[in-house]
Amino acid sequence: MNLAMIGTGYVGLVSGVCFSDFGHDVICVDVDAEKITMLERGEVPVYEPGLDDMMARNMAAGRLRFSTDLAAGVAGADVVFISVGTPARRGDGHADLTCVYAAAREIARSLSGYTLIVCKSTVPVGTNREIGRIIAQENREAGFHVASNPEFLREGAAIEDFMRPDRVVVGVEDPKAKALMARVYRPLTLREAPIVYTDPESAELIKYAANAFLATKITFINEIAALCENVGADVKSVAKGMGMDKRIAPKFLHAGPGYGGSCFPKDTRALARIGQEANSPMRIVEQVIATNEAVKHRMIDKVMDLCGNNVNGKKIAVLGATFKPLTDDMRDSPALTIVPALVEAGANVHVVDPQGRKEGANLLVGVSWQEDVYKAIRDASCVLILTEWNEFRALDLDKVARIMREPKMADLRNIYDPAEAGAAGLTYVSVGR
Repeated sequence: MNLAMIGTGYVGLVSGVCFSDFGHDVICVDVDAEKITMLERGEVPVYEPGLDDMMARNMAAGRLRFSTDLAAGVAGADVVFISVGTPARRGDGHADLTCVYAAAREIARSLSGYTLIVCKSTVPVGTNREIGRIIAQENREAGFHVASNPEFLREGAAIEDFMRPDRVVVGVEDPKAKALMARVYRPLTLREAPIVYTDPESAELIKYAANAFLATKITFINEIAALCENVGADVKSVAKGMGMDKRIAPKFLHAGPGYGGSCFPKDTRALARIGQEANSPMRIVEQVIATNEAVKHRMIDKVMDLCGNNVNGKKIAVLGATFKPLTDDMRDSPALTIVPALVEAGANVHVVDPQGRKEGANLLVGVSWQEDVYKAIRDASCVLILTEWNEFRALDLDKVARIMREPKMADLRNIYDPAEAGAAGLTYVSVGR
């Protein structure tokens, strides 16, 4: 099939590359000429393991192209995907649909013959119907249908998620459009991947409900962690005991400094706003949002307490800045709350992150970036673990304690065993233990 992907952000690029690997002919379109030039050179603007090799392979095979010409891309497409950003809108937290609707208008002006328009962007309930209304208004002669196809890609594991998904969700009402979507995803049906066909409103809500539930699970275990610290329990044991119940499962029961990233923060805020507008307040989700922010500030208090409530003039080594490992994404990372608080308190902060510097250099003002972990740690009064990159999982703790000015570690990802850290001479604190 001939597919056009409008938007080459994280979701659009990964989806376009993976669709081309299915054997479809894919053109990825973006208004950012500099980004398109970069992609045409085979350079990937985001960090996602394996994406560069897959992109190069499909470009060489002639199945994957990049362009700034939306009209040309749409004209030859059987299916056009809208995959542009929907950031949280300032003021009310709702999803900003400016780019979605602008793409719909431009697509409408380029339509000729029957085309299926598919919204892959995360959008509030009712957006797909509004896209249909806009297209019909802009081009009264157009033959088209609109479908919802939300993404469920984890940064750092996006290719695996696309190729072997837990499920594919398609919100569609017309039989012809449904048949086209079945053709798009035929390679996955051969692998017996489940495809959920439903109405557009349900498809839109599935995405928000899934992310809000996972955010709730993270926030719940973080509240349990705080309770564990006050009663002398171990949150890792509690989480293990909970997770063995098949109704609960162990994933997302890892205590830490709060969730971040491109999805959970904005999607929980958007769902809360959707609930308010529909006169169905999302009380649990609203509390999750507030509690997650409180968790980040509780982590600041934990670090300050470890340092005797005085970090002025002290060197603090921060290991990890991205919101999770295997990504360069800094959006809503706990580091963006915790590190500035330390800098404001007078700390001399040195940050190490395998992929975070590109974005973090502009977001974390007043810090020094280091490439070598032990250089960052040397002469520090505290080492703070914020992201569980593999590079930080096997530190020589004896060496860490030996080269520090004050051998103190705040392990906010619970990577190390407290007894092992203590034996190495570190004054050690973690989360919920």
